[in-house]
Amino acid sequence: MTNAPTMAHRSWQIVARALAAVFFIVAGANHFIHAPFYCRIVPPRFPSPALLVAVSGICEIAGGIGVLIRPLRRAAGWGLIALLIAVFPANLYMAQHPEQFGELHTSRWLLWLRLPLQGVLIAWVWYAALQSS
Repeated sequence: MTNAPTMAHRSWQIVARALAAVFFIVAGANHFIHAPFYCRIVPPRFPSPALLVAVSGICEIAGGIGVLIRPLRRAAGWGLIALLIAVFPANLYMAQHPEQFGELHTSRWLLWLRLPLQGVLIAWVWYAALQSS
């Protein structure tokens, strides 16, 4: 018996990879389209919010593209996982200070529910980029 992935498994990974690429490229572009909003969610203790937003946007775009390119896939996957961990403080800041983001019209509990989503995104990247051939 072999441990080779089945055709169905490979197909799911291809779909997961393509969707991850689109997700991260769009999310990264959004950092530039809505830069003032992203700067506001950078916790005040972090320096240079505009620079951090631009760098994270570039990294998301590069990671999204990278997961599509076989020789870059693993590095892109690890980079996206590191990025998801690095931006967690911004998500936590939003949950702790929802009054500063009233224009989102989002319930406080949704902002808290968003925090475990980082784990889901990490699992998605792991499956799409790090568990593939």
